[in-house]
This record gives sequence, C-alpha cells and structure tokens, in this order.
Amino acid sequence: MAGVAEVLHARFIEHAYPLHTHDAWTLLIVDDGAIRFHLDRATHGALTSKVTLLPPHVPHDGSAATGHGFRKRVLYLDTSVLDEQLIGGAVDRPSLADPPLRDRLDRLHRVLSQPGEAFEAESRLAFVRERLLVHLAGASIARRPQPGLADRLRDLLDAHLPAGITLASAAAVLHAHPTHLVRSFTRRYGLPPHAYLTGRRVDLARRLLLAGQPAAEVASAAGFYDQSHLARHFKRYLAVSPVRYVDSHVRSKDV
Repeated sequence: MAGVAEVLHARFIEHAYPLHTHDAWTLLIVDDGAIRFHLDRATHGALTSKVTLLPPHVPHDGSAATGHGFRKRVLYLDTSVLDEQLIGGAVDRPSLADPPLRDRLDRLHRVLSQPGEAFEAESRLAFVRERLLVHLAGASIARRPQPGLADRLRDLLDAHLPAGITLASAAAVLHAHPTHLVRSFTRRYGLPPHAYLTGRRVDLARRLLLAGQPAAEVASAAGFYDQSHLARHFKRYLAVSPVRYVDSHVRSKDV
C-alpha cells in the first residue's frame, strides 16, 4: 500500500544486525523478548511495552538483549509518510512509551496480513502517522467543523461501489484531512467508513447471489479481493457462507 515500503515479521534468537542504514523509516513493535540497539552512537532498548522508530539514513544495529531472543513486527515507511526533516527527533528519542500508538500498530499489522482491506489499512496508517507526528514535532491536526462532511463521504463511497476509492483520494476530493474524515464519518454513522464500505459490498454480493450469479464471479463483481475474502466477510455479517445462503434461499422457494 502507498506509504509502506515493506512489512517484516521475524523471530530471532542469535542473529545480530550489524550497523546499517535504511532509506525508509523503521517502525517496530516487539511482541516477545527485548532488543538492544545502537543509534547514532547511543545505546537504546526496544521493549514489548514501547514503540521503536528508527529514522532513515542513520546507522543502527540490533541484537537480542537476552538469550531468549525476540519476536518483532516491522513497518518500513516511506518518507512520504514522515518527512526527513523529522529525523532529529527520532534520533533523540527512538523509543516511545505510547500504548494507544502500539495498539494502532498492532491493528494495522493485522489488517495488512489480510488481502483486500486496503481502505481500512490506509485509515489505520493515517492514525499511526498522526500519533507519530505528535511525538516528533508536537503537531496536532486542526479539526474545524465541516458540516455535512460525513454525508459527502458516504455519497462518495456509494458512488465508487464496488471498486471503492482510496482514503487519500476521498480526502483530496472533500478537502479534509484523512483522520478528520474518518472521525467525522464514525461520529455521524456509528461505524468507520471501511466498515460501511464492507457492509455495502456484502449487501451487493447478497443480491448478486440471489440473482443466480456464481460465488466466484460475485466476489469480483462486489469488490472483494477473491472468493475467500468474500466468504470471510459474508459469514461475519450474515452468519452463513455464500453457498449456504443461496442453498437456504432455494430451499425456501421450493417449500
């Protein structure tokens, strides 16, 4: 997805990274164990309770802090997400004690592991970026009220079914910051825009299935990544698989 150069999930026991640099920002959470690393000749630790942000172009290494090793999840973020002018702040304080940020990263990793959830992933990345900017630059997003913004986003999502629209494109069309757009929609309708979009796609898939279209074709026609993507959400919303849904409808007609 735009802004994410690479995703890495890894478990290491004895491996030690030599000094090296990246062109991207290295944003990591440790799920087990601890990491000792040097950044700009200072020693730091990456712990399970913290988020670690390593800036681009600055040498760093890394190794397990104990014999137990460590397990980590890493996002490599393009400089389009975080400007290189923020490097100094990350060098000074690469370890961030921020439970909400860690939770946002955990949720983003979970979404990225499931193909077809682009809008949700983009939304979650926007909220991660917002939190990082607070740490690096003390920045906060000005949120001036924009009457009707949520309704305009809903209309935009409806107009782009089933293919969908990116959050960045929606924000550009509606002249709103991405996180403000998501918050406004959630306050207005009680669910985030990615959930609304998925619900509309499931509803479209249901109608296509009842019209006799094969499930394999319905997945693409309703905007899902593949048939398993359709089946996962269909069962989550309707408690049955697409095949069983069609079968029950046929049986009810026969009765």
